[in-house]
Amino acid sequence: MTIRSRSAAALAGFAATALALTACGTGEQAGPGAGDKIKVVASTTVWASVVQAVGGDAVEVEPVISDPNADPHSYESTPQDAAKVTDADLVVFNGGGYDEFMERILGNSGQGKPTVEAVKDEHEGEPASEHEEHGEPASGHEGEPASGHEEHGGHEGHDHSVNEHVWYDLHVVEQVAAQVNAELSKLRPAKAEQFGQAAGRFAEEIGKLQGRVGELGDQNRGKQVIVTEPVAHYLIEAANLQDITPPEFVNAIEAETDPSAAAVAAIQNAVNAKQAAAVIYNPQTESPVTRNVRTAAEQNQIPVVEMTETLPQDKTYVQWMDAQITALQTALNQNR
Repeated sequence: MTIRSRSAAALAGFAATALALTACGTGEQAGPGAGDKIKVVASTTVWASVVQAVGGDAVEVEPVISDPNADPHSYESTPQDAAKVTDADLVVFNGGGYDEFMERILGNSGQGKPTVEAVKDEHEGEPASEHEEHGEPASGHEGEPASGHEEHGGHEGHDHSVNEHVWYDLHVVEQVAAQVNAELSKLRPAKAEQFGQAAGRFAEEIGKLQGRVGELGDQNRGKQVIVTEPVAHYLIEAANLQDITPPEFVNAIEAETDPSAAAVAAIQNAVNAKQAAAVIYNPQTESPVTRNVRTAAEQNQIPVVEMTETLPQDKTYVQWMDAQITALQTALNQNR
């Protein structure tokens, strides 16, 4: 190599190094490259599954809570969780006080992070989506918590008609998928068509589930059910079923306190009188009191349907919800 060639090569190398140093020194975080997967963190496996359905092979989704037996209400986040959220390109969480650990992490270290919040806006009927500064936890209208709780940090004052378990509201799930589509398309415009098509297919699957719930409601309109915790409130409502559980009972169970003797007696009397066509049981909030309700139901030959807060292993959201709708239909058919 000639001296001139060596000088040219050295100059080119210096320019490349200078360019790299300039890029590193801007202080800005680069978005995902064309060949990189979009990193998404979801609070639970439910929302991770929805993101995966839309994002496909273009996303790398990690739920904070992956244990199917864990109770997200009482989950305490770790520094590792905070690091995952900080490094994510998109964050999807439930909101409404359900997964408060995510709201705290976002408030502390998620400034400017694109987010999709699933909590149902009772005035608009749609989830919240943000592609702006996330400095404060989401709240409802005029300073009220979005979940309808008296206090954002607990389950006190639970309004049985306003419920943070919005993944049992199929319309909200469809809207979350649409918001995820919008956010992923902003992050990776070249794949916007792919995301849109996937979101469309997901919406079709949700539509089929909605049709099944509608048929279930037509066949079982007004049938009474008892719940050990109001996890499936929106599904029960959509199916035209009547929840006869004493509000004091479900409020206590959700707040992880003991129901009063009067509330326990009321629910036991309803079970023993066979007033309910089915008992809907959440094993993730199980306690001696709820186990007694389940035992009494089984002794009185009342079907027990398990409905949970997170996905079983190796199930998608659609597969899981389809199985739960089937289980509810089977239970109600036993009491025609």
